[in-house]
Amino acid sequence: MVQSQDNSYRNKRINCHRCIYFYITWESHMPYGCRAMGFKSRQLPSIVVFNSSGEPCLRFSEKQNRSK
Repeated sequence: MVQSQDNSYRNKRINCHRCIYFYITWESHMPYGCRAMGFKSRQLPSIVVFNSSGEPCLRFSEKQNRSK
């Protein structure tokens, strides 16, 4: 049972746009950045992290909703 929970966690897609560390660099060759990991890339940082480590991003921290 633990393994099925682990697999569902690994398959969970991280949405960088909802993370407090994600930013747009405005550089056409490296448009996305992650302040927590300290890098810029052509792909979303969560994809780069997963492809590099095989694990979902462990630094993801969801943004707080803004109230009007």
